[in-house]
Amino acid sequence: MKRILLIVGGGIAAYKACELVRLCRKTGMAVTCVLTDGGAHFVTPMTLAALSENKVYTTLWDLKDEAEMGHIQLSRQADLIVVAPATADLIARMAGGHADDLATTLLLATDTPVLAAPAMNVRMWQHAATARNVATLRGDGITVMEPDEGAMACGEFGPGRLPEPEAIFAAIERHFAGTGPLSGKHVLVTAGPTHEPIDPVRYIANRSSGKQGFAIAAALAEAGARVTLVAGPVALPTPSGVTRIDVETARAMADAVAAALPADAAIMVAAVADWHVAAAAQKLKKGDAPPALALTPNPDILAGLAANQQRPRLLVGFAAETERVVEHATAKRTRKGADWIVANDVSGDVMGGDRNTVHLVTATGVEDWEPLPKADVARRLVQRIAVALAD
Repeated sequence: MKRILLIVGGGIAAYKACELVRLCRKTGMAVTCVLTDGGAHFVTPMTLAALSENKVYTTLWDLKDEAEMGHIQLSRQADLIVVAPATADLIARMAGGHADDLATTLLLATDTPVLAAPAMNVRMWQHAATARNVATLRGDGITVMEPDEGAMACGEFGPGRLPEPEAIFAAIERHFAGTGPLSGKHVLVTAGPTHEPIDPVRYIANRSSGKQGFAIAAALAEAGARVTLVAGPVALPTPSGVTRIDVETARAMADAVAAALPADAAIMVAAVADWHVAAAAQKLKKGDAPPALALTPNPDILAGLAANQQRPRLLVGFAAETERVVEHATAKRTRKGADWIVANDVSGDVMGGDRNTVHLVTATGVEDWEPLPKADVARRLVQRIAVALAD
């Protein structure tokens, strides 16, 4: 029987912890809850005790429990510690190594894996301090999920919502599965377009929606991989279990990709702009003639990875073409130094659509795949990646 220690932080989303307990118990997991002072303002110990069928712990100062060093036992007996909701304050105290209540004390006293599901106001989530704290936790080996995006109790809209209990439970199951074909592998994915500013209100871009790249990131996570997704400006939710890094320009994407290395595989799906311009500080005004834009090449991310000393074992590029698709993709594979190229014809509604027809170009030949939903393209590609990395 798998044992979960659930720390319930103080946020309006604490009520979702009740459903998470129910999901875990339904599959036979044992759940012990630690309710913070803040969490107790939203759910009661009695509710969590009834759902978990276990005692709920609320204080570091219980004489009986602490006479037996209860916080040490709690932290050591669990197979996984889940923090949900992980508020901005709780994340900050975890990152700072605080031990001023039961929750933070047992987190500091444990070597058990920790999964944190954030929940906070969008501005809190996007604040530089929270970004630093999350980066610290991830660097310490703690799995921090991406929050959901949507309407919040405070009336604002954006990233910061607690992931749904089903998504948190899926992350718990992935942790315990450990048998996925890509378990233990780190895979880097880029997705979406890049935006290259011309002035404060205009930019050079393309029609990429990011759907195929996000579908691949999701399929990789389902296969057990640790996934880093470097995303251009797209309005898509972060797949469960995926670490997302948002960028705008090709140069920022290149920097993020380099910082994410080493990786076992890199899947470069993003439609990266080939050029950028020296952006004007103020909006360009309409004149008698259009402005002259001096284009400068952007970094070649795929070729750069191929030449990197930390080159991933498997390097996959994408080629969006409008003519002679396989011919251009074959030449691109050689020119860029990639292992595979996934090519598709984007002259129709592929960019932004939900289906794709691709050709997988490798050193041994070309595979022509029938038209498929992008999620199915992703799963088929991930199956091929798992086989390649297993060899």
